[in-house]
Amino acid sequence: MGQFAVIGLGRFGSATSLELMKMGHSVLGIDTDGKIVDKYADQLTHAVIADVTDHAALEELGLNSYDVVLVAIGEDIQASLLCVVHLKTLGVKTLWVKASSHAQHLILNKLGVTRIVHPEEEMGIRVAQALSYPMVNDYISIGNGEFVVEIMVNDHLEGLPLSQIMQGQPESIHVLLIKRKTQVTVHPGNDFILQAKDILVMLGQLGTLKTIAPKLI
Repeated sequence: MGQFAVIGLGRFGSATSLELMKMGHSVLGIDTDGKIVDKYADQLTHAVIADVTDHAALEELGLNSYDVVLVAIGEDIQASLLCVVHLKTLGVKTLWVKASSHAQHLILNKLGVTRIVHPEEEMGIRVAQALSYPMVNDYISIGNGEFVVEIMVNDHLEGLPLSQIMQGQPESIHVLLIKRKTQVTVHPGNDFILQAKDILVMLGQLGTLKTIAPKLI
């Protein structure tokens, strides 16, 4: 179980906090608005009201002992940046920060935070990918243009061997596993017979993965 602190309990911060709680982690939620803190007090491990632009207030919370601190402050860029500066001076090692603009991203990059998050932009990309490739349930970028994707087998592929789907595809595309209800087959052979609603988990470059998409529509 990890220990996380989330500063800013708006839509992004609260959603992240509640999901971390569902995963069994400990979450400290922090906000300047007492009403918001009261709203989530019973749903988080701890929830406190604090002026996150005040160095002393942040120091009292002992945030340098948490595994990760996420600064999820919304449109108040000045408050977000001041908070980040204080957290860096307090020795917080793993610091994730929500950025609302390109300028804020540049400053955060100079401050040396661990990761800069663009929730709206990243969600927009995911929605665009989902609209373009509706057969892709989910995907994860693992860097260097490599993606792991989940693709659902459509009805017209029922009874076909995996080899027929993969025929003519680059060797750089790998089928890692196939999920069929509660059954998981790791590194399936070419003679594996597909059923509708099977989930293929595949690894490859985004460009090459796109070439196989038309076969699965």
